[in-house]
Order: sequence, then C-alpha cells, then structure tokens
Amino acid sequence: MNQDLTKFYPGQQLKHVKTGGLYKILHLAKIEATLEDVYVYEALKNQTVWIRPKAEMQDGRFIPDHSVT
Repeated sequence: MNQDLTKFYPGQQLKHVKTGGLYKILHLAKIEATLEDVYVYEALKNQTVWIRPKAEMQDGRFIPDHSVT
C-alpha cells in the first residue's frame, strides 16, 4: 500500500463528522480476497475495532481531530 496516497496514518486520531465520535487509526491493511485497501481503526469510547474501505474512510465522513496535542 502506497502511504503517499493515504489521507490518514496509524496513530492519528479522527473525529466522525456526523456523530462526533473519536477514533484512532491502528493500521492500513488489505482485504485478502479483493486486495482492497482498508483502514483498521479503534473507537476510543469503548475500544471496538473496526475495518472500513479506504475510499469510504476518506470520503469526508472522518476528519483529523485537532484537539489532540
């Protein structure tokens, strides 16, 4: 996976625009069957781990959380 084409990076904290939920990017990965690029990320409120396609993750529904120092 070419990191130059990724909008988010491991360790970065994001905010979901609609819900305000906070998430942390854990990894960049691929779906084995299709080789689709995905993000693996964690909900900070309950530590649930999620996987979302790269294109969907970068479509504007998540933004960097600039409140993190």
